[in-house]
Amino acid sequence: MWRLKASLIATILVAILSVPGWGQTLMLFGGDSHKVYLGDLTSSKFDKDSVWNQFGEHGNPFNTNCIWNNFGPYGGEFSNDSPFNEFASNPPVIVDVKGNFYGYFTANRFYKKRTTIEPLLKILDNNKMIRANLDKFRDGMP
Repeated sequence: MWRLKASLIATILVAILSVPGWGQTLMLFGGDSHKVYLGDLTSSKFDKDSVWNQFGEHGNPFNTNCIWNNFGPYGGEFSNDSPFNEFASNPPVIVDVKGNFYGYFTANRFYKKRTTIEPLLKILDNNKMIRANLDKFRDGMP
């Protein structure tokens, strides 16, 4: 079973790292009017603002405003503000440093203007497996 998960994790990681402009800052903002900064979605696990940095504010699953906090408003499976709620009505937005909009970061497949960036869709569509194996997933990140 773990081999299947490891293979899927590797596939997702390759897809994420192939995002055009990997290293370009794609940020998440959530909450009311999308004013809460939730971190950088496309930077290294060593970047202080990265959602992949387990020691950073935005990657620490014990931080209230972390998308990996299963009990927080931005990571909980039942929160309207969470990308991982398949019925979310107010998921986070993805923007770059210039304010260009890249869609909503949501597992809700029917949400209008859901991101179309394929590697990000892989994260969203496999979020339960990724969240259950987050440490192993992060280990594969650069």
